[in-house]
Amino acid sequence: MHHRHTLAAVAAGILLTAGIGATIPAGASSAPSRASAPPATAQVVNARWGGHAGFDRIVIDIRGAVPPVTVRQASALHYDGSGQKVPLAGKYFLQISLSPAAAHDDNGRNVYQGPRLLKIYLPTLKGLALTGNFEGVVTIGAAFDTKPAFKTFTLHSPERLVVDIAHPVGCRAA
Repeated sequence: MHHRHTLAAVAAGILLTAGIGATIPAGASSAPSRASAPPATAQVVNARWGGHAGFDRIVIDIRGAVPPVTVRQASALHYDGSGQKVPLAGKYFLQISLSPAAAHDDNGRNVYQGPRLLKIYLPTLKGLALTGNFEGVVTIGAAFDTKPAFKTFTLHSPERLVVDIAHPVGCRAA
């Protein structure tokens, strides 16, 4: 049994490392680099996830300082602006809002490289979607089959928001 948890943790570490390696380096664009001057408004550039022993994790990568964040449980997810329902399967949802923030640069070019709508097969996290980039608010929704017990914190260098969601008691990682 212990071997299964160790194997799951190693596999999750490999997946997280692969996800981190897939990000686009800041200097990879054809635009001039302004590495010394962070954007005036925080830019949400990626959302990634991983499974760990005892919890699933969502990491939101930020260019600039992490803005104020609100994480709330919701009965359903809707796209900001249009109000259309987000087609993620789940019984419970978290809405993660960052403001002031944008998923585009000052010229309107998209800087967000994460998932727009994705089904996920982890013990608690079942889906992730970019639900808004509207009027200075970036919103990301997450779907679950069980009521999420979560904690949030920030990490620095690079800047990122972390949401850890505990596995339900008795849940075993595959």
